[in-house]
Amino acid sequence: MDLKVFISHQASTCAECGKELGRHAWIFLLENKGAVCLSCADLDHLVFLPPGDAALTRRAHKHSTLTAVVLEWSRARKRYERQGLLVEEQALAKAEQECLVDSEARERRREREAQRRVELDQQYVERFASRVREMFPGCPPDRETEIAEHACLKYSGRVGRSAAAKELDEDAVRLAVVAHIRHRETNYDTLLSEGLDRHQARAEVTAGIDHIIEKWQMK
Repeated sequence: MDLKVFISHQASTCAECGKELGRHAWIFLLENKGAVCLSCADLDHLVFLPPGDAALTRRAHKHSTLTAVVLEWSRARKRYERQGLLVEEQALAKAEQECLVDSEARERRREREAQRRVELDQQYVERFASRVREMFPGCPPDRETEIAEHACLKYSGRVGRSAAAKELDEDAVRLAVVAHIRHRETNYDTLLSEGLDRHQARAEVTAGIDHIIEKWQMK
């Protein structure tokens, strides 16, 4: 539960140490005592986090054992309004690091997606996706595009780049769909991560793949 710290609009005195707090002081209200300064409330080690970055605030709040909401009275709106949050310094540092990592990750993803768009022959992908949908009308919505983009990526050496696939050969398209199902719809990758030989892992998931292929071929 968040504690509450108020920005005072009136001069006051700390009920514990007797310090003159003055106007606009940050105070904590103790039951039966009144206003105390943040030092006497044992909140002066917290750092102030202003509003504006929801992700940073959420993470800092999660990592901070002790938090306090900072409130100030609005004469215009006749109510207390939130001004920010007091959190532990190490919690804020951890939250800032996480947000920085996320920001860098988002930038790397944007770069990868831009490069991917360059490497995709969009018309060919659309034709390949249409062929997937034609052969497997029961596959989940938009999955044909995902299969086509993965299979047709330039320079990848994947099945979609083969001469047969470029002619939209039925066997080549089927191989692309099977590869997609193997990785997305079965525990094939888990089996590999557990050290199972690739051929053994494929044998383990063959029946499951055949079952899904049969379902996807139905309208």
